[in-house]
Amino acid sequence: MIAAWCWELIEPYLKRNLLTRGVERPTRRELLEEFGRVWPGFTVTIGVQEPFAGTIRFKWLVRLRTDELDQFLEDPPAWIAARWGGGKFKMNLHHGLHFVSTKNFKPVGAPRWQEAPELPTD
Repeated sequence: MIAAWCWELIEPYLKRNLLTRGVERPTRRELLEEFGRVWPGFTVTIGVQEPFAGTIRFKWLVRLRTDELDQFLEDPPAWIAARWGGGKFKMNLHHGLHFVSTKNFKPVGAPRWQEAPELPTD
């Protein structure tokens, strides 16, 4: 089962996939089947907004596969705060190389992300 907030981000992508394959008005069953087909290929990348040269940039902290997402999906702000403290975080959702959606989180607490290593760029 997937968190309702995450389903809202994924459902439009599923509908586009099915439309591309000729399914104009997918049933709930077709959407769930498409979800089951594509979900293993999803990743979540989490970054934090940080000041940089008079503007902002995102410091990317972690990339998670679907088999690593259970606790994050249950309560993203708490999961993020437990690892990196407070700040302005962005979650990007991808299926393979395809960008699917993004969502921002603002957990409360002292920022502890400054010393965290940054993901290497691909």
